[in-house]
Amino acid sequence: MKTKAVRLYGKNDLRLEEFELPEIRDDEILAKVVTDSICMSSYKAAYQGPDHKRVPNDVADNPIIIGHEMCGELVQIGKKYKDKFFEGQRFSLQANLNHPDLPYAAPGYSFKYVGGNAQHIIIPKEVMEMDCLLIYNGDSFFQGSLAEPVSCIIGAFHAMYHTKLGSYVHHMEIKEGGNMAILAGVGPMGLGAIDYAVNQPVKPKKLVVTDINDARLKRANEIYSTEWAASHGVELVYVNTGGVDDPVGYLKSLVDGDGYDDVFIFAPVKPVIEQGDAILGLDGCLNFFAGPTDKQFSAAFNFYNVHYAATHVVGTSGGNTEDMREALSLSAEGILNPASMVTHIGGLDSAAETTLKLPNIPGGKKLIYTGIKMPLTAIEDFEKEGYHELAAICKENKGLWGKKAEDYLLEHSEKI
Repeated sequence: MKTKAVRLYGKNDLRLEEFELPEIRDDEILAKVVTDSICMSSYKAAYQGPDHKRVPNDVADNPIIIGHEMCGELVQIGKKYKDKFFEGQRFSLQANLNHPDLPYAAPGYSFKYVGGNAQHIIIPKEVMEMDCLLIYNGDSFFQGSLAEPVSCIIGAFHAMYHTKLGSYVHHMEIKEGGNMAILAGVGPMGLGAIDYAVNQPVKPKKLVVTDINDARLKRANEIYSTEWAASHGVELVYVNTGGVDDPVGYLKSLVDGDGYDDVFIFAPVKPVIEQGDAILGLDGCLNFFAGPTDKQFSAAFNFYNVHYAATHVVGTSGGNTEDMREALSLSAEGILNPASMVTHIGGLDSAAETTLKLPNIPGGKKLIYTGIKMPLTAIEDFEKEGYHELAAICKENKGLWGKKAEDYLLEHSEKI
């Protein structure tokens, strides 16, 4: 059958093309993709081309389909997997296969027939062999696509650890009933972290979220209000640290001077990291979540406190398969709502340009619907750009994307 997809041929060379898919083998699965959320990692793959460790050297002759944050439906199941998977099931993929025979191979980087920016794909045997084909039982496709970035947040929380005086055992997870701070925390991923911190079983008692922009903080409180958090047993406080003379002193005063048990850094900015270090309490754990591009990036860390107050630091980059299963489950159950991450919507015809220009497009996640034609459009610009019904639907939903908007888009948009 024919499919349309965005394929990578080399550095900054992405092409939307139609081509023939071969018949699936007994150990493969044919699937339909509905949504793909564009990741900065896809930009890096497009920018580096064959110099990227996951992109094949012969990509000019054997192009790969770009994109890995996908969600869709299984269409045809190969004989080997007919007892495990079924036609019509919704799915997402864990891209980090870690396959022993292909250690760097990943959907969206390495394969000719599987990637998120496509209408139909062939899921190769390596995905099933590593148990990375994940069934999703939710009612909206976009939430399935966002399971991968949500899993990065979940993984960060699971990587936190604490100790007990006199013991060398590391107790994983955040401190239950403790004090948590999310610094530079009202961007798309920070909003997702607020959602997870308040909704997961192991909750902080107090959650302080900072930024230096009042408009962003106000918007965060509209989406995740202090009243909403209180109804879930968490005292949520938003703070503009740019508006106080002594941010460290003020942040510590919010927790009676005791310091914070768990601190997350959501921007690779030296003063923010040093601020996070300074507010750590006894046995405090700092997670450097935001990945820098500068290989020499560094910041000061108080090693007196490392020695005498047992403060410590971890860094996480992505989530594992179990984190992604958790993300899919929590979204399907309606416990998490990752819609706060999405700021732009587009069709498959806009995916290549969006990927190549991603660092220069402000906002959060750019969500591609692979079966339609639509220029990449910010949700806040729907009314201005003539998408009046979508604008009205999102306005009813705190300005967020949602299932009702998705259903309308899929029914009324021009097919590609």
